[in-house]
Amino acid sequence: MLRKPLTLAVSGLHRGNNPQPGPAVIQSIRRRYPEACVIGLSYDPLESGIYSFGPDGVEAAYLMPYPGAGPEALLKRIDEIRENHHIDLIVPCLDSEIPNYITLAKEFRSRKILLSLPRPQSFERRLKDQMGRLGKKTGVLVPSTFVAPDLASAYYWGSFVGYPLILKGKHYEARRVGSPAALAEAFYSITAAWGGPVLVQEFVVGIEYDVIGLGDGKGGIVGSCSIRKLLLTEAGKAFSGIVVADPELDAQVARIIVELKWNGPFELEFIWRVGEFMLIEMNPRFPAWCDFPSQIGCNLPAALVEQMMVGTTTPLRMIEPGRMFIRHSVDLVGDISDVAELSMTGAISRELNSVRSEIAR
Repeated sequence: MLRKPLTLAVSGLHRGNNPQPGPAVIQSIRRRYPEACVIGLSYDPLESGIYSFGPDGVEAAYLMPYPGAGPEALLKRIDEIRENHHIDLIVPCLDSEIPNYITLAKEFRSRKILLSLPRPQSFERRLKDQMGRLGKKTGVLVPSTFVAPDLASAYYWGSFVGYPLILKGKHYEARRVGSPAALAEAFYSITAAWGGPVLVQEFVVGIEYDVIGLGDGKGGIVGSCSIRKLLLTEAGKAFSGIVVADPELDAQVARIIVELKWNGPFELEFIWRVGEFMLIEMNPRFPAWCDFPSQIGCNLPAALVEQMMVGTTTPLRMIEPGRMFIRHSVDLVGDISDVAELSMTGAISRELNSVRSEIAR
């Protein structure tokens, strides 16, 4: 059985035009724990992070059952992986995975696998269809949002909030819909990909802000970083951002985390409109840009590892306003045999140091 000083499993390995957080989380953790062994948990043999030989790469990758298969399928697969690799901790990086991990919390504790998870009630209260209640409780503005289990109700709520509107999947995807004629196509596309119901949300025009942080589970924040988005992808993801310091934004974040007693990573998305912040979403994991603050003194994923391993962590310093990032894409070189092996066997394993040496020669 392979065993190293720290072995962790990380999901969400794709870096494309809609990047997932996994590679950035891995890179951040390796800034403090360079000898860490990372096991990739993948849902697609073409997730780009599997084939990276840089600091965001993995020593081994395993295909996983989709979250919709349920907690039993997840636990069975993790136990299969443990036959080859000891796992100290798991960092799930996709929203849809979290409910299964919450359900299995006791099972993972019995296996001495560490996880940092929100309480079930906290997780439910930050769901998109529950944001209105959370906003009223904390005094944070949220856009009008309505649940649409079918197309008829989507049309009804669309006429209520007016066009343009935002149509969202329960966990993923958001589309701007400009007219009733465009609503059906967006509705069926989202439900085909992610299931129902969908959410009909008021379209808010303004400047987009993003806050990431780490909650201590008692209402405190170990560290955080706030940015104003400068460039966006077609999916609305931050392609570039600049660090900001805004007392009102910080106060709203603090009220939300205190109310939820949030434990673990979080991302809060806001829009600034006519002199006020409006909360759009809260995600229960780090975003794909989390390695940016790690490079300038606020390594949240490494603090998460420390929190899981010793129970506490040293509060992180605030980042000075004006620091910025912009995403940079590169081409990864691989071999089709790796894709074939992962597709056929569900696993691929290698030692990155030997691969790096071979590439260097």
